[in-house]
Amino acid sequence: MTEQTAAEYWENRYRDNGRSWSGRVNASLEREVSGVTPGTALDLGSGEGGDALWLAHNGWAVTAVDISPTALTIGATAQGPDDDIEWIAADLAEWQPPTTYNLVTSCFLHSTVDLPREDILRRAAEAVAPSGLFVTVGHAGVPHWVDHVEHGHPTPELPTPDDVLASLFVDNPRLDRADWTVVTNALVERQVTLPNGSTGTIEDAVLTLRRAA
Repeated sequence: MTEQTAAEYWENRYRDNGRSWSGRVNASLEREVSGVTPGTALDLGSGEGGDALWLAHNGWAVTAVDISPTALTIGATAQGPDDDIEWIAADLAEWQPPTTYNLVTSCFLHSTVDLPREDILRRAAEAVAPSGLFVTVGHAGVPHWVDHVEHGHPTPELPTPDDVLASLFVDNPRLDRADWTVVTNALVERQVTLPNGSTGTIEDAVLTLRRAA
């Protein structure tokens, strides 16, 4: 059996399953960005657009990039007439940000198929404008109710905020660590509804950096 490409895997998932996510903003992103003066924002791995839509509702001009056209279509159907969102279907393994942004965000950029996450996040950080914010949110661990193997693919290793921070600057001459201030470096608990309808908590790995002016 031929291995699926990343584009095929994610497009099939969204096309076959219908809406996969709640459509709401990720709680950690809302907490990190609330109160920040809106500007331009880049949302990487936007999926069905929950984060992009929230940002746009709150005055941001958003560029939302995802590998699945179906996921972007779901997001676009929820877009209001005053929401400023550009939806771009592209493989983040190859896509290059064409400009800089006041906010660059990536929430749960994990994949059970090959994904050069570190390279993507390094390019993302390079796209943060002076005085801008870079927000990454990831799973800090696999929930106990989730199988550790999905569709024959092992669960990828989940980096801590310190791991992400280090990977941005190690052997990367395009980014100077001295230009960045850590705003948040934490494991943050959030409540979730389990598949059986009960509630539980999981931890997110949250890293927010501000670039110097």
